[in-house]
Amino acid sequence: MPEHQYKHRFTKIIFTIGPATESEAVLEKLIRQGVDVCRINMAHANHDWTRTIIRRVRSVCQRLKREVAIMMDVKGPEIRTGDLEEPLELTAGDKLDLTVDQGIGGRGEDGVYHVDVNYPAITNTLRKGDTVLVDSGLIKMQVLAVEESRVRCEVLIPGPMGNRRHINLPGVRVHLPCLTDKDKADVGVGIEEGVDFFALSFVREAADLDYFHRYLKENDSAARIVAKIEDQQAISNLEEIIVASDGLMVARGDLGIECPFEDLPIIQKRAVQLCLANSKPVIIATHMLESMITSPLPTRAEVSDISNAVLEQADCVMLSGETTVGKYPVDCVEILQRIALKMESQRFPTLRTELVLKHPKAKMQRAAAYLASELEAGIVIFTNRGMMAQMLSSLRPTKVPLYAFTENATLYRQLLMLWGVEPFLIAFNQEEPEQTIQTAFTLLQEKGLVKTNDPIVVVSNVMTGDTIFEAIQLRRIVL
Repeated sequence: MPEHQYKHRFTKIIFTIGPATESEAVLEKLIRQGVDVCRINMAHANHDWTRTIIRRVRSVCQRLKREVAIMMDVKGPEIRTGDLEEPLELTAGDKLDLTVDQGIGGRGEDGVYHVDVNYPAITNTLRKGDTVLVDSGLIKMQVLAVEESRVRCEVLIPGPMGNRRHINLPGVRVHLPCLTDKDKADVGVGIEEGVDFFALSFVREAADLDYFHRYLKENDSAARIVAKIEDQQAISNLEEIIVASDGLMVARGDLGIECPFEDLPIIQKRAVQLCLANSKPVIIATHMLESMITSPLPTRAEVSDISNAVLEQADCVMLSGETTVGKYPVDCVEILQRIALKMESQRFPTLRTELVLKHPKAKMQRAAAYLASELEAGIVIFTNRGMMAQMLSSLRPTKVPLYAFTENATLYRQLLMLWGVEPFLIAFNQEEPEQTIQTAFTLLQEKGLVKTNDPIVVVSNVMTGDTIFEAIQLRRIVL
């Protein structure tokens, strides 16, 4: 038996690694607690540290005999302000020019401030009346005029502006590459180290993902791509982004700046529903337990927020600053675990019967899920591509554990992101398929997940002549 013990949880937990969690001792605690995916944020990581961390996580997993997937979060293109001699103390009504290649920012003799931005197309993108948000929306400005070499703005919400502050342009279509040179260098490290997922920041349309998929294929990477939706353009193209991706992250930080905050719950709910319909995993991220960066206990609002994500049946909930720099990273994971298990124990429908999956083979998976739900039997899935597991997971059979068996080591870790799926890595016996099934049954029994005479639904491919059919079998555990 593995050294770890924890209850089966349908909702998966992603933690972001950082100074608070990079030691082997803390990693061991987190893995024992049941985290499923380790996220590396390349906005704050160099290559040497990244390589060290990936190898350390893999080493601890091997020692504990429990794998976690690794997701590299690629920074993506951002619009930022340039350098300043000193912070600008902006007040309401001040005028500020956004410029390109004008040097160090500051205040001119005419009293107008200016600051460079790293987006050369700024004068071709903004129009009079547009809104400019700086530093996560702490400073709000409105465009007064656009000239050939500058965009003049008026400060509406004042505050101090420091060096290299992030800029949001809500409702404005920007023209930026989906991968910067820095991103490509970071992705190169991820490919060499065999990460399982790349999360792509600021995805705005399906073409961004198509390009990234081609880039990974050209570089012989089997990693999957999680699209981060962070602005209004992404919301406008939401379903095409989901279809083109391997999963979705609802990045509520930038999204909450770009969109009216009262729209966030609606966007989140729609994102979850569309991901379920398209059999793609969905992650709810940002501010899940923000107060626990410094506090040992969550706020009641945070508990309700996490509970809502579980009730909506998102695949994953994610921790960011809570586990990178927070004082209580292990407690945060334990609290997510407690909330998820409590909410999952409540009375849900046993199957999402109203959900219409958009995959042509979905009827077969629905039949398997229905049969398992009626019998409250587990489902054993044999897969080397993962699609059967994704579809069955999307149907959310809440009283039915999904045991996915694969001989593909990368897919094995990627399956860890799917709601309700417990993956296993075994060798398939191509000559004797029944032997593969019995090997799976034995492994489940050894782990205490099933016992003799339990009903079990088996979903697999069966070859008849030269034709492969998908088959559903109702079995009992007999060893």
